Parts: sequence; C-alpha cells; structure tokens
Amino acid sequence: MKSLHEINGEYNCFNTIQEYKEKTEGALKGVKISVKDCICVKGMESTAGSAILKGYRPLFNATAVQKLLDEGAVIIGKTAQDAFGFGSFSINTGKGFKQPLNPIDKTRVTGGSSGGSACITKLADFSHIALAESTGGSIACPASYCGVIGLTPTYGRVSRYGLIDYANSLDKIGVMAKTVIECAKALEIIAGKDKKDQTTADAPVEKYTSFPGKGVKGIRIGIIKESIQDGVDKDVKEKFLKTAEFLKSKGAIVEEVTLPVTFKHALPVYYIIAMSEASTNLAKYCGMRYGRDEKIEGSFNEYFAKVRSKCFDDETKRRIMLGTFARMSGFRDAYYIKSAKIRTLIINEYKNLFKKYDVLISPSMPNTAPKTEEVKKLTPIQNYMMDILTVGPNLAGLPHISVPVGAGLPTGFMIIADHFDEGIMLQVAYEI
Repeated sequence: MKSLHEINGEYNCFNTIQEYKEKTEGALKGVKISVKDCICVKGMESTAGSAILKGYRPLFNATAVQKLLDEGAVIIGKTAQDAFGFGSFSINTGKGFKQPLNPIDKTRVTGGSSGGSACITKLADFSHIALAESTGGSIACPASYCGVIGLTPTYGRVSRYGLIDYANSLDKIGVMAKTVIECAKALEIIAGKDKKDQTTADAPVEKYTSFPGKGVKGIRIGIIKESIQDGVDKDVKEKFLKTAEFLKSKGAIVEEVTLPVTFKHALPVYYIIAMSEASTNLAKYCGMRYGRDEKIEGSFNEYFAKVRSKCFDDETKRRIMLGTFARMSGFRDAYYIKSAKIRTLIINEYKNLFKKYDVLISPSMPNTAPKTEEVKKLTPIQNYMMDILTVGPNLAGLPHISVPVGAGLPTGFMIIADHFDEGIMLQVAYEI
C-alpha cells in the first residue's frame, strides 16, 4: 500500500498532508477524511489554493469538519483545487501550487475545482470520504472526470461556516466517495441547521442511508432534452441514454423534458453573479488585515496592488475585473440585477418540472476528461462553456449527484432533485 506522500508525489492531489491517529469510537471510526483546501481545519494551513493565504492556519474547524470529527473520522490532509474555486479543470491552481493529475490518465485533467478531492477519492485503497465544495459544478465535474460519486446538497442543507468564500449565494459543501452509501452516511452527519450560519435551513435531516436499495419502480424521471443535443460527445450521450434505459427497465417512468430558459441563460447569469460576488469577497485580501503581508512601501493603493499582483494568479485577476465591472454603478442594473431576476426564472422553471417529476437527469459533463495540453489551448470563454450542464442546478440551489457509468474513460450521470429531496436522488443513484 502506497503512503499518502507517495501518492501525492505522483498525482499532486494534496496541498497539505497531516499525520493522524486512528479513533476507536463513532459512526465514522476508521474513516479517513480529505478536506478541500477552501474549508477550514483548525491548525492546518488552509489556503483555498491561493498564494495570498499561504501560512493561514485557522483557529477553528468548519462546522462540517467538526461534525465528521465528532463521529470518529480523522483528517488526512487538504486537497488541491483551482485557486478560490475558479475553474472547471483544476489547472488554475495558485502560484506555487501543483496541478492535480487525473488518477486514470496523468496526461488528463481531474476536473475542477475540487480536482484533488476526486483524485484521492479514486486512488484511496482505504475507507475514505472527501469533503468538497461546489459553486457552479465543482463537485459534479471532477467526480465525472475521475469516476467517483460526487454529491452536492441543497443550498442551505449544510453549514458554510468555515468555508473560504467564492460566491456566497452559490457555495455548497458536499462530499465525494466511492459508493452512494458512503455519501449518504456523510450527508446525514454534516447536514442540519447551524447557529453559526444563518443561511442554513431549519429543515429536518432525513435518514439518507435508508433510501438506497428501495428501487426505482414508479419513480418519475425527466431526461433534460437540451443536455443531450449538440456539443455533447457521442460516447457520453450513448452511455447516458443506455443508463436511462436501464432505469426504465427497472420500472421507472422516464420521459423527455425541456428547460429552455435555463439552457439559454444559465451560463451568462451564473458567471455574472459568481464573479460579482467573488470580486466582493476577494477585496479583503489586501495584505493588511487579511492575506499575505509584504513590506509596507508607497501609498495604500501601491501597497495593495503589489500584494495582490504578486499573489493572485491570472484567472483570479480576470474574475475580479469582470465581477467589479458587472456591479459598478451604471452597469449593476444592466448586468447583476438583471441576472438575479433571470435566476428566479430559472428556479421557477425547475420547480414547475418537479411538480410532475421526482428527479431530472442529464450527463454531468459534455465530455470525458480532456488532456491538459488541450485545455491550455482553450480561451477563457471556451473554458466557461464547459459548465453548461452543471450551472443550472447550482444556480437554482438544487441537490444533484454525479454517478460514473459505462466502461473506458469515466462518464458522469447526473441526477437532480427538488430542494431538500436528497433522499430520492440517492435512491436513484444507488440503483445505477
């Protein structure tokens, strides 16, 4: 069995590795937890993958981390990611950080931004669950590319206390594992109201582990028509439709549905809202109270510019500039406010479908993991377009899970449920 340091030397899945001591009590005794680097662990360097937070060691645990520790889990390290979660491929790692490599083919990307989480989940030959985070698809995407289960809960289902923000109205802490049961077990533990986070919902936490195994007979499933049209690889489409037929053979009612507003507007709406919120959140990293400090020289603006220029990578700078523009006086109504209104239309479009269907399904990503060299040739817009299938449920705050299907390079099958209906989603995922 390879050590974590040996695995990391080969695949770069961790930013930090911690020594640990096994616990003998609790529902998760014997389970090792990896934590995405944007989620705080007491005493462990937590950088969100950015050089500007190098050396930051929180004095507290994120609520989700503490809940897992209370059940006997042990933390093994902080996983690699795109800086602050800015990316679909985990190639936008911060200055001084290494890109995680795909566990099936090192020439390919892991997917982002939780690339390190998916990588170690696939490679682990021990009992393991990854605590990850999604803003616009950062759990479903790497889960799809690396061939693991990736669960993103309803917005507000899991406390965000201790999460280093990307976009406050979009960020969700979720889990990755090799099995649906492990994901269900972890979600049971980390879900629930938290007095430290006023955005958590005061909704009952179901016994999620009771849903897998119930079968899918009579469950109403909607195939999202737009998700299997132009732009989706032939192999991905074939595996997806074959799996949909399998569910039908097990007694599910499978019909085609359409989401015209979502597929026309979700990408621009997502990026305007996400970048606007990101530019606001990152303003505090100026080297004075927050962020790595430098020798104070020149004016305030000169000092701040020096710190931020030195520590932020190109993608972070790009998103700050675009987000700042979109929320400036004179442009706010045209871009940010309009996007917020369209977001409500997208939520309503999903909610109307959930009046008739229990879950909706689509491929998780339109392709299998591309090679790193291919990704580096993409323009920023082409990069952003890769999120076409995942931004909709993330904008709407809907729970979704990616399940690997078919042989060869991993392909993700995504199941989307109504708000707080994670149970039915896990039930369908388990059948697959």
